[in-house]
Amino acid sequence: MGPEEGFEIIDHSWFVHEGNRHRRGHARRALEVWLTANVQCRAMPLRRLATLPRSTLATLPTHLEAGPRLDGGARLWVKRDDLTGLGVGGNKARKLEFLCGEALQLGADCLVTVGAGQSNHCRMTAAAGARLGLETHLVLSGTAPDTLVGNQLLAHLFGAHLHFTGAPASHWGALEIARETLTEELAADGLRPHSIPIGGSTAVGALGYVAAFVEIMQQCEGLEFAPKSIVFTSSSGGTHAGLVAGRALWRSLGHAVPDVVAIGVAKGVVAGMPDVADLAAQTLALLGESGVVPADIEIDTRWLGDDYAVPSVAGDDAVRWAARHGGWVVDRTYSGKGLAGLLGNAADGRWGTDDDVVFIHTGGLPAVFAPGGLPS
Repeated sequence: MGPEEGFEIIDHSWFVHEGNRHRRGHARRALEVWLTANVQCRAMPLRRLATLPRSTLATLPTHLEAGPRLDGGARLWVKRDDLTGLGVGGNKARKLEFLCGEALQLGADCLVTVGAGQSNHCRMTAAAGARLGLETHLVLSGTAPDTLVGNQLLAHLFGAHLHFTGAPASHWGALEIARETLTEELAADGLRPHSIPIGGSTAVGALGYVAAFVEIMQQCEGLEFAPKSIVFTSSSGGTHAGLVAGRALWRSLGHAVPDVVAIGVAKGVVAGMPDVADLAAQTLALLGESGVVPADIEIDTRWLGDDYAVPSVAGDDAVRWAARHGGWVVDRTYSGKGLAGLLGNAADGRWGTDDDVVFIHTGGLPAVFAPGGLPS
């Protein structure tokens, strides 16, 4: 299947939007029921979260699975955000619920976003566009391949238009310029594009992981443990900002909070620490709150390897560890390196036998079927 082959976009948005409105109402009611049942959580910020524009795209809550003991004896728990359902699943479904809710509220008729050639975010944006009846344009690194595989193949299947830039995957600045240019061109052609940056990392998108933090803490309470740390992979910073904002909200309600530990997998993550704090503050502001402090931001950058989207020895070891100890499939760009960071911190003695550690599996399954997607 070649990249030049296109799909006709059929406008069935009236049907999808009506159905989505019903599903969105159901999701809101579920959160409101939980807020009512938990007196301590009757806080205006969480009530506001339940009323913001949102397109229900993910199957939530995702599972929280018990895993093996880590070095040092801590219990591992895996938050299965690879099983969100939309377009083969992944963490971006949570962001896209709010981003697409915003797009529909603004009257957009198409989505534009950007990412690496095998971007999970782009694949899931294409799936969201298909479900909501929105034409989708993806700005991708690299050149058009002879044969589409992995996330590119799925994005094409979902009807997205693929625009290859020739830029390397790590050149985010060039990719963002290409996104902005394409957005302007589509608007000049009479469309109403809603343009989403790399990773869906805006304050609106980060709301998805404010809700996820609440979900995780609710599940931990149900399982009668308090997590010592929540560990996850960070690249564009949106998931990180949402978790930090969620942690600040949870703390403001008088709850003990876990460490939020980001494993950086992109070179800009270290320099972007102030950006994560700023994005978390913007996210809280949408909920009428504040409370992020510099100490809330923790990024472990030892596990990047040579570069973003370039496999590392430690990451590949973690890919094998996940498969052989839990039957989990993790990719080499994101969750593999994130899990390497978790295992490395455990080996360094960060956690003890009485600690519980949650690892967020953010997805990435389709990329493992692209060339070089798995270690030998």
